[in-house]
Amino acid sequence: MMRSPGSWLGALLAILFVATGAIAQMAPGERAPELSGPPQEMGETEAKPIPKWVVDDARKERAYPDQPPIIPHSIEGYQLSVNTNRCLSCHKRELTQESGAPMISVTHYMTREGQMLADVSPRRYFCTACHVPQADVRPLVGNTFRDMSEMGVKQAGSE
Repeated sequence: MMRSPGSWLGALLAILFVATGAIAQMAPGERAPELSGPPQEMGETEAKPIPKWVVDDARKERAYPDQPPIIPHSIEGYQLSVNTNRCLSCHKRELTQESGAPMISVTHYMTREGQMLADVSPRRYFCTACHVPQADVRPLVGNTFRDMSEMGVKQAGSE
């Protein structure tokens, strides 16, 4: 099958374009930067000690509105799976009277549409997705957060 001179010319130009790029990359003195840095010997580094959990059972002030409360006690060994949730053995609505633990929020008994349920909503079942224990560690980054009250904003009705 005979091809037109234009298609041959197009193919030749494409080959020249690709070849020119390949040759330019192989030019002496021009090297791609190393992605992983200088080679280092494999070695052992000492791990930092595991931080101590804050387990004083005292409720902490929240840093911002709607922040999930932190867990003020140890949860080491707690089972939290599809079949078992040890948190609910103290914090479930009907068990807080005898345990003395704060009841989980009523929002945990609601569907996305706001319909009340008899039991904890499946989307709120895994507590540690939002609630975490507090460790006694130095913050990773500095915090310059200032509460509105520190900025001179007065509460409604305070005047």
